[in-house]
Amino acid sequence: MNLEKYISNNLLKIIVKPSSIETEIVGYDANKKSIRVNVNAPADKNKANKEIIKFFSRLLKKKVIIKSGLASKEKLLKIR
Repeated sequence: MNLEKYISNNLLKIIVKPSSIETEIVGYDANKKSIRVNVNAPADKNKANKEIIKFFSRLLKKKVIIKSGLASKEKLLKIR
């Protein structure tokens, strides 16, 4: 999946499903205009958030931070 077309103003909206078998992009939610992502880490103790940052940083080859949604399944990522 080409993520560049979903990034607007260096922001990317995602919906996370923690505790999955592997970390992967599974599709696009047109209603919420967000990328759906399965994460191979539990939601507790910030483990899923750390996995998301690591996954998208490697994928995009850029620094990524979670701008909003640290305690939510819906997150907004800032790409630098």
